[in-house]
Amino acid sequence: MKKYILWAAASLLATAANAATTIKIATVAPDGTAWMRELRAAADSVKTKTADRVEIKFYPGGVMGDEPAVLRKMKIGQLQGGAFTGGEISAVVKDAQIYSLPFVFKTPDEVDKVRGDIDPLLKKSFQQAGFEVLGISGGGFAYLMSVKPISSKDDLKAAKVWVPQGDHVAEAGFKAGGVTPISLPLADVYTSLQTGLIDTAANTPSGAIAFQWHTKIKYMVDLPLTYVVGILMVDKKVFDSLSPEDQKTVGDELDGAFQRLEKINRDDNAQARDALQRQGITISKPNADEISQWETVGAAARKQLMADGEITPEMAAALDKSLAKVRGSK
Repeated sequence: MKKYILWAAASLLATAANAATTIKIATVAPDGTAWMRELRAAADSVKTKTADRVEIKFYPGGVMGDEPAVLRKMKIGQLQGGAFTGGEISAVVKDAQIYSLPFVFKTPDEVDKVRGDIDPLLKKSFQQAGFEVLGISGGGFAYLMSVKPISSKDDLKAAKVWVPQGDHVAEAGFKAGGVTPISLPLADVYTSLQTGLIDTAANTPSGAIAFQWHTKIKYMVDLPLTYVVGILMVDKKVFDSLSPEDQKTVGDELDGAFQRLEKINRDDNAQARDALQRQGITISKPNADEISQWETVGAAARKQLMADGEITPEMAAALDKSLAKVRGSK
């Protein structure tokens, strides 16, 4: 009898150890996009390679609510993870906004090289906050888009400009240009463009099409405003509960998906840019004086953000060092 009890206890422990872990992850990315196709393919691979020990379920299209709602659901265990832009998740890790600083980067090559230095620092910051970052995906450069021409700071001051809810970097950037922006969740932008609550917003070309903004906007300023990244994070306690083998599988499969997304995003943005032009959207390149004005606005915004503690001094110094290294090697 004693041996049977010991055997039963051992069996129960083994069953518990092998029980499936379901990781539920929310995102505002619309279903049917490349983002969701790649993430679901990675999830299928994880399930197969872990022999059903780990299952990843995605909830796209903002069905789980905006960023504060997703974080609340993660806190109570209804969700285990979420995919956010850097600005959206800055309430958790301020330095998640580092790539969103206005007019910092000039080319995709610069971004790629700097990310080699900065991404590991970001992941460490998220770990210290209790989260495991399973992927950082470059979405590309965001550009100002509007229903009317925007060619100067004065034009921008007269516009009704959207900023993502909770995105202090974007808010500071526009305020440095004398603009009082309107803060709204990403999911509300299309309706707000439709009703006239806002008339100007920033997004990547592919993002504008994915969220249907291209049906409302008429103009785009051909000057990189910020660099958009998507950050997929999960509760570190959940990730740490997986076996080392399963952790590696999850990490490898999602990392592979994010690497594929990097290329897809670049191709999609190039194609989307052409599509915007074919639709009749005017894409205007600022002249040298206008670019100088925008860069002055960006410098003022960055200075204010540092003073307000929105970016840590350590991360700011790491960015400056990395940029200097990249530009010095040219």
